[in-house]
Amino acid sequence: MDIRGGLQEWWERGRELGAANPLLVDIGVALLVQAAMTMPFVVPRAAGAPPATWAAYGLSTLTVLPLVWRRRAPVAVLFAVLAANGLYQLAVNGPGQPLPYTGLVVVYTIAALSPARKRLVTGLVLLAAVPGGVWLNTRSARELTFSVFVVAAAYVFGRLTDARQRAHRVAAEQVAARERARIAREMHDILSHAVSLMIVQAEAGPVAVRAAPERAEAAFDAISATGRDAMTQLRRMLGVLREGDDDSGGTGPREPQPGVVELAGLCDRVRAGSGLDVVYRTAGAVRPVPGAVGATVFRVVQEALTNTVRHAGASTVTVQLTYGGDDLSVCVTDDGRGPQTGGAGRRGGHGLVGIRERAAALGGSAVTGRAADGRGFEVRVRIPVTAAVEAGR
Repeated sequence: MDIRGGLQEWWERGRELGAANPLLVDIGVALLVQAAMTMPFVVPRAAGAPPATWAAYGLSTLTVLPLVWRRRAPVAVLFAVLAANGLYQLAVNGPGQPLPYTGLVVVYTIAALSPARKRLVTGLVLLAAVPGGVWLNTRSARELTFSVFVVAAAYVFGRLTDARQRAHRVAAEQVAARERARIAREMHDILSHAVSLMIVQAEAGPVAVRAAPERAEAAFDAISATGRDAMTQLRRMLGVLREGDDDSGGTGPREPQPGVVELAGLCDRVRAGSGLDVVYRTAGAVRPVPGAVGATVFRVVQEALTNTVRHAGASTVTVQLTYGGDDLSVCVTDDGRGPQTGGAGRRGGHGLVGIRERAAALGGSAVTGRAADGRGFEVRVRIPVTAAVEAGR
């Protein structure tokens, strides 16, 4: 297991080095091909075989040298390799090669990296070059069949590499898109909640100054506390995202995202900041839940309370957290105006969409709409905790 892990680590380091220095990879490929083409010059030769001269070896090296530029000008390298191979066949009577190494590398490169027009040009060139090379060598149908097969195989492998790289790029873009959506939801929930409470307090401040000056100080304290809480949560989120911000190259400080333990404090802050009667209760056997589940439940409740403060005109809101056998449910119900459509009072928008997306990401479900008694608004979310743990969340 240790040997396998060490080999995997070296392989990953090699890939990273190759991605950062493609010229080094091309030089390495050229050296590897040169080593393969050297074999017929150093192994014992049968009597009557063409001599292994320095001139022949130098010319064989000339066929390999263009491979260093195979990524930057693959079609030009193909013509250079074909010309050097033709010169080798016509000018010297040196050892033959079991495979057309240089040609295969260039064909693979063109198939993997070049657009369709250049691949078409390559195909037309090879239609003439492969039979021509066979005619200069053995003029046998066997060599022609073998040459066509290996060249076609190199082309197919190149196209498969291109398809795999495209699939990796698409997968990476999808991951990035999901991460952007997650960050957008976090930012929306944190800032929308904080700003909504601060607006409520700011609007109540002038009234409190005139009617009850002692309450004005409490309003300003609530605004300050809400702002500090928002900053703390933003730092938590950014701490997870920020990497390599210290001198040692390590990661920045990371704090856990809020979870079900912080729900009571959230309800207290909303109660103090908005004047709503926020009732929080739990049912079932209370137990620890995975961090992602806890963070999702916290954000769901936060968004639901924010909507109640902004849109419901409610006096009471109830947050019910229920621990089931293999799931966790949360229900937020207010006694306000119920579902609103259109205009600034609309219940929904990005917040409710974000709630559904959060629940779906953990294999759960979310239902929003009129409360069961026909009054107010209800947000009900169920998350299967077992499925979330098995997914490694």
